[in-house]
Amino acid sequence: MSATIINIIIQLIAGAIGGNAAGAAAKNVSLGTGGNTIAGAVGGLAGGSLLTSLIPMLAGGAGGVDIGALAGQLVGGGVSGAIVTAIVGVIMNSMKKA
Repeated sequence: MSATIINIIIQLIAGAIGGNAAGAAAKNVSLGTGGNTIAGAVGGLAGGSLLTSLIPMLAGGAGGVDIGALAGQLVGGGVSGAIVTAIVGVIMNSMKKA
């Protein structure tokens, strides 16, 4: 598998985990399990891709698995997934109150 596909898979999974963690930590921004997973995965993909474009070392090389690049993708995807889930949760809750 190419490094790009591996990075995308890692970003999606880390984002979903980060989104569910954000929903569990702050019940007022939770979208439910499915909503947290979807918002987190989209956020993880977007944030991980942005991070990779800003820091090209995180893209990984063609010469095998780079643990530093994988860790960067995990952290970037997880954090951005949690952030996007929290933002979407705040917007959805404010729309429900209006």
